[in-house]
Amino acid sequence: MINSNFQERYEQVKARYEEVVGRKNEPLFSENGIYERYEYPVLTNRHIPLSWRYDLNPQTNPYFMERLGVNCVFNPGAIQLNGKFYLVARVEGADRKSFFAIAESENGVDGFTFWDYPIVLPETENPDVNVYDMRLVKHEDGYIYGLFCTERKDPAALAGDLSSAVAQCGIVRTTDLKSWERLPDLQTKSAQQRNVVLHPEFVDGKYAFYTRPQDGFIDTGSGGGIGWGLSESMNPAVVGEEIVIDERAYHTIKEVKNGQGPAPIKTPDGWLHVAHGVRNTAAGLRYVLYAFMTDLDKPWIQTYRPGGHLIAPEGEERIGDVSNVVFSNGMIATESGELFLYYASSDTRCHVAATTVDRLVDYVKNTPEDAMRSYACVQQRSALIGRNLG
Repeated sequence: MINSNFQERYEQVKARYEEVVGRKNEPLFSENGIYERYEYPVLTNRHIPLSWRYDLNPQTNPYFMERLGVNCVFNPGAIQLNGKFYLVARVEGADRKSFFAIAESENGVDGFTFWDYPIVLPETENPDVNVYDMRLVKHEDGYIYGLFCTERKDPAALAGDLSSAVAQCGIVRTTDLKSWERLPDLQTKSAQQRNVVLHPEFVDGKYAFYTRPQDGFIDTGSGGGIGWGLSESMNPAVVGEEIVIDERAYHTIKEVKNGQGPAPIKTPDGWLHVAHGVRNTAAGLRYVLYAFMTDLDKPWIQTYRPGGHLIAPEGEERIGDVSNVVFSNGMIATESGELFLYYASSDTRCHVAATTVDRLVDYVKNTPEDAMRSYACVQQRSALIGRNLG
């Protein structure tokens, strides 16, 4: 006979799970007119299937306790295949280890449900300790590539230092999101690499990468911003030279560090990029998203760079494991011109901002650049006011 406590708790937890997964997500009024946020996050730890968290056998779990807890679900890569929307989310267990799992939806804004099992990511000869933040791109060579951060303990760390790590770019490829082939980690001259993204097309017959060279695991050091480099192959991928194509700058939203978000989207006006920028505050680091555009034929050359942030954390988005943060590594543009930007807030949950390619291109092309000084910013704003008051 099933323990009554087990059955009661099972029914309660199951009902809460089904409510979250089945709820409709409505767009919110857009004050800025650039995109619409949505009422609910698209993925949270409450979207995790019960079979991942609980032992469902009443004999071995009579009190229906969580056996393998999930702390948060965030930073998803994104892709649309055969009309469906797929997120490869970073799932962090209660043990702090992250892994990847696929959730799918019919419309991209609600109804996301995880596949039965998380991704079994093949290891290299030097096993990853932690993996996270996969960028997905369907490359013109026919493969879907996943580039992610692979983290291992720093072998040069002093005795007793259990925090220092080495971050590099791990690479996998697939054709169906089910079978994943592990390739060697990206090789560059930089001591550490994060936020590496594969350009969707060949450039001069080579694979092109957006990188983020940095000296340390946390500090960018001499790393000047978003980098660019080419490789003859993906197996192995070797970038001999990196140039900085989007520099960090004093007293801006990207003064501490910045990094490419998802792979850029090709438009008639150029390659449309979303990136994250980080600045320091008295309360700690603040992460926001910003956009820019690069030349169609020379994707390493910026053509438009609107000033300020595109998305900053608002309301409960500012609260979480790492507060005051928004981060994106997934974006989908549909054939009809819709654009879905998936972002995480405070390293805790996943959201979507919906717009169109045309709207975002208009924003990027027609928003003034950062004037860089208070006086110049006042002149810039006064010119707008003067035109409006005529």
